[in-house]
Amino acid sequence: MKPHFLFIAAILWVVPGIAAELRLGIVGCDTSHVQAFTSNLNNPKAKGHVPGARVVAAFKGGSKDMEASWSRVDKFSETLQRKHGVKFYDSIEEVCANVDAILLESVDGRVHLEQVMPVLAARKPVFIDKPMAASLRDVIEIFRLAREAKVPVFSSSALRFATNTVAVKHGSIGPVREATTFGPYKVETTHPDLFWYSIHGIEALYTVLGRGCESVQQGTNAQGGIKVTGLWLAGTRGVYEAADEFHGVAKGEKGEAAIGGFDGYQPLLAEIIKFFQTGVAPVSPEETIEIFAFMEAAETSKQLGGSPVKVQNLIRQNTR
Repeated sequence: MKPHFLFIAAILWVVPGIAAELRLGIVGCDTSHVQAFTSNLNNPKAKGHVPGARVVAAFKGGSKDMEASWSRVDKFSETLQRKHGVKFYDSIEEVCANVDAILLESVDGRVHLEQVMPVLAARKPVFIDKPMAASLRDVIEIFRLAREAKVPVFSSSALRFATNTVAVKHGSIGPVREATTFGPYKVETTHPDLFWYSIHGIEALYTVLGRGCESVQQGTNAQGGIKVTGLWLAGTRGVYEAADEFHGVAKGEKGEAAIGGFDGYQPLLAEIIKFFQTGVAPVSPEETIEIFAFMEAAETSKQLGGSPVKVQNLIRQNTR
C-alpha cells in the first residue's frame, strides 16, 4: 500500500474520563524540555503558563551510550520530583495507568519506537518530542502502529508555532514561492546529522511551504556551513542553512516576511493540550513523514557528493 493511503486525516478521540485538568505523564527525563514543559504547565505563576493540564507522573528513562542523555537524566528527574512533586514509576505501563495522556520526551530518538508501544497499547494520546525517531523508517512505523491502535499521535518542533512563521502560513504574503531558514547546526553521532537540531529550522520551512518536496541536495554555503536545498512542485524552492541563530525569510506574491523565529514553548504547549483534548493533530502524519524524508535525503545527498535525492523514493523504500 502506498504511503499516502496509510493514514487518515484525524482520529476522533475523547480522553476517557476527561476532567477540567488533564493528568500528564512524561516518558524520558533526559531533555531540558521536561523542566520547561512541567514548569509552564504546573506553575500558574510561571511566565508562559498554559492551563488545562498538569504533569503528575514520569518514567526516568535514559540512554547509557549517549552523553546528552546520561549526563542530564538524574538532574532533570530530581528537579521534577523535588520542585514539581512528580511521581516516578518503574515502567512506562505504570505511568500510563495513572495519566490521561503522554509526553514522550526521551532525547534519544532511537528509543521512541520501543517506548511508544506500551503507550499505544494503553490507548493514551501521545506527543513525541523531537526528533520523532532516529530514522525515517521508525517514523513511518510509529504512525502505522498508531493508526492501527486508533491512538492520536503527533510530533513537532516549537518553531512551527512561532508568530512570524504562523502569519506567513496563514497567508500574510500570499502563496510562498521561496523560503530560507537558518539555525544552529549541532549533531549527535547516533542520529543522521539534521535530525538532532537542524530539524527546528526545517520544521519552520515546512510550516510555510507544506508538503510536496520532490528532491533534496546538500552542499555548503559561502561561509562553509551546510546548505540544504529542496525543490518543491511548480518550482517552489526551500533552503535550510547553518547559522548562529534561528531566523529566516519567505518570499510570496505580496512581498517578503521573516520566518523561523522561536517564541518559547508556550505556543507549542497550547497546541499539545488542545491535541490531547480533541485528538486532532495540528500536523498531519504525512507532513511529518516528509520532513524526515527531507532530512534523510539530505544525508544521502551528502554521501553521494551533493547529488539530488528524490524524497518520495526514500518514503517508498522505508515503508514496511
